[in-house]
Amino acid sequence: MRRRRLIVLVIAVVAVVGAGAFAVLASSGVKGSAAQTAAAYFRAWRKGDVQAMARLAYQPPPNFVVLHRELSDELHVESIQLTSGQLKSTGEESAEVPFAGVRQLSEFGAWPFDGVLRLAVRDRAWKVLWTPETLHPLLKGGGTLELSEIESSAAELVTSEGDKIPNDSYADSYLDQLKPEFEQANHGWALVSKVPGQPDRRLMVRQPEAKVERTTLSRPVQAAAARALDGVEDSTIIVIRPSTGEILALADRLKESYSAVRDVFPPGSTFKTITAAALLKAGLNPSDQLPCPGTYTIPSYRPFQNDGEVDRGLVSFTDAFAYSCNTTFVEQATTRLTVEDLRETADEWGFGRPIATGIGGTCGTMAETDDQNMFGADAIGQGEVVATPLCMAALAAAVQNGTWRSPRLLSEKQVRRIDGEPFGDVRLDERIVGALREMMAAVVDHGTASEAGLPDGVAGKTGTAEVPDGESHGWFIGYRDDLAFCVFVRHGGSGRSAAVPVAVRFLKGL
Repeated sequence: MRRRRLIVLVIAVVAVVGAGAFAVLASSGVKGSAAQTAAAYFRAWRKGDVQAMARLAYQPPPNFVVLHRELSDELHVESIQLTSGQLKSTGEESAEVPFAGVRQLSEFGAWPFDGVLRLAVRDRAWKVLWTPETLHPLLKGGGTLELSEIESSAAELVTSEGDKIPNDSYADSYLDQLKPEFEQANHGWALVSKVPGQPDRRLMVRQPEAKVERTTLSRPVQAAAARALDGVEDSTIIVIRPSTGEILALADRLKESYSAVRDVFPPGSTFKTITAAALLKAGLNPSDQLPCPGTYTIPSYRPFQNDGEVDRGLVSFTDAFAYSCNTTFVEQATTRLTVEDLRETADEWGFGRPIATGIGGTCGTMAETDDQNMFGADAIGQGEVVATPLCMAALAAAVQNGTWRSPRLLSEKQVRRIDGEPFGDVRLDERIVGALREMMAAVVDHGTASEAGLPDGVAGKTGTAEVPDGESHGWFIGYRDDLAFCVFVRHGGSGRSAAVPVAVRFLKGL
């Protein structure tokens, strides 16, 4: 009986205590719990419900919603993952929850961060004590996070082998012209932390991918061409692979903004290669004997002289070419050809055609004339006939290969994209091509380019073009194996003295 009374007493005491505790909670009026508020905040954050997050925070700043959305927009946040840790009491009415977050950024992928969600009882409810570092620790103390664009670098143009273009190659102006054609629209990104009073800190960087485009330039050939021009002002050398039309070297030191691919100059006696082709087509043979007097006067017109007025008497057509007999070529052209005959042959060998290199270009022109004096001058590369060094390199390549090809500095696909469809290959008369090879070989063997130090196997044609504004232009075109070239020295003097030595240095430097 006594034990029963004891049990009843205990129950009564518990009831009184419980009632007291309830009375305390009721009197305090605290709504919810720290754990409930934290769970609700993380749930709203995961969903991107910033309005709900604001309702769970104590006195959030007026721009609370804007801050969250601007950070997501600024960093290109695609999604966020949050993992909450164990709730920890930090006082009678305060607590905190450590958490781990991962923002998925469109430019960088997963970007993890750690944070702490702090809570306290405010206005009889558990609330989040929000500060900017709740959003990200690096926002503490006025810090900001920004996504900055990194400008894409200019396209890198390399040689056909994939190597860097040699230094001091004298090709820079052409390559710089090409770079905008290969600039990429995309760019890189940097995630930057900015804290007042501290230097900016890059947290993550995604560099733009360099656009690398191969040209047709050959590293050893370009290097040899450039070194051959060292010390030779106002000069250029262009090298072409005859079997493909690829430009293997383009070294240009021409002054006054002249271009070796776009500007034309009188070609001098190198044009006799075309005049010879027209005469061969008209029936002359390389072995035919022809007069080479010191002076020849077109009947009823002006006289023409050889260099130094040298009289060589009767010589073969091949030797007239090798010795560059002006008088022979003027007499034969004005008696065997018409102006139209010579113009048609010039066009067949590239004159008057558009050239699609990837950097533009032109070949040459021979104006119509009914003046025999002008016709005679044109036949020896003076008068009004003009050509680019690029055109004359292509001419030498056509002799070597037997096919005229439009020179190009880029792949055929890129040339079509930039310059349009190139002129198609032109197969040339084999008999004429064979004769020209024999005649160009004679120039080096015993003609105007003989005993100049040229390597074995070289064939070519010198040219000296008189101009009214200064010393003559020096030319030398030629080939060796599957490599053709044109050397041009503006106001350099004769082809033999100015251009041939450059060719010697170039060929020996390969």
